[in-house]
Amino acid sequence: MPAAPRIAPSALFAPDDWRPFQTRSAWVGPLLVAHCWGVIALAVGAGVLIPWLIPICVMIIGTRQLGLAILMHEAAHGGLSKDLRLNDFLGQWLCAVPIGADLGAYRPYHLNHHRFAQQPEDPDLMLSAPFPVSPASLRRKMIRDLTGQTFFKQRIVLPLALAARSKSAKGEAAADPAHEYDAVVTGRSVLPFLVFNTILLAGFIAAGVWWAFFALWLLPMATWFPLVTRLRNIAEHACVEGSDADPFRAARTTRAAWWERAFIAPYWVNFHAEHHLFMHVPCWKLPALHRAVRARPQAAGMEVAPGYVEVLKTATRRP
Repeated sequence: MPAAPRIAPSALFAPDDWRPFQTRSAWVGPLLVAHCWGVIALAVGAGVLIPWLIPICVMIIGTRQLGLAILMHEAAHGGLSKDLRLNDFLGQWLCAVPIGADLGAYRPYHLNHHRFAQQPEDPDLMLSAPFPVSPASLRRKMIRDLTGQTFFKQRIVLPLALAARSKSAKGEAAADPAHEYDAVVTGRSVLPFLVFNTILLAGFIAAGVWWAFFALWLLPMATWFPLVTRLRNIAEHACVEGSDADPFRAARTTRAAWWERAFIAPYWVNFHAEHHLFMHVPCWKLPALHRAVRARPQAAGMEVAPGYVEVLKTATRRP
């Protein structure tokens, strides 16, 4: 099985230039997790106190739920803490479980994605291979996300199908690459997810705002979170020519304005080309890495989009 093409840091950087990107912080990762939950708490409070802000709060909270997934991804690379036990605790219990994921299942799956990025063995290839699609096809997908159909399929239909499949043919779900990660994650994480959300609901009830659990936690998870997750997947790998052969084009970096960082792409997730070049660089160092890599002539062919609107135009150029 051919692995994805690689490039060594020494091909671009002198040792002194590369050294800052190798160091990891003991406190930045935990602060990012605290920041994510702080933004969620503020948005919930704003929605409770000023109900007409609820639509905006739903978008902010859904984006920070994606932020939890991104920080889980950071933990999968060991980037949330120098202490591996703290890294895994934060990544599992404060990032993965609240959104129905599982760090232990995600890590090997995701590292295979890096190993075989855009090769036939890439477990994420199914997310980018169908593109470009027609504008009508993308609209249908986005409508399914915003109306909760994607959430229902992933959180209800898939676990039930997994349970039925495991009874009839043990291990068959894991043999299907199109559903491998979804099946493992929904199977392993259903109980912790339900326990966490039951405790969260009890907290809202105790605060006298039981309705806020549904309007300001569950609704964002069922609508905006799936939508921005889809936009993230499209922006990262869809329609990048030569992505299977050129390490500088294994993924796309998308320049994100402040409103895109607030509502679509938190925690530097838009710097995906740099992440695939050097996956162990912490996410908060990716903007500096982007500038350093782009200053090298070897990086002239990198795929850099001016924004998410342009990415969607590229992804819908199919007649």
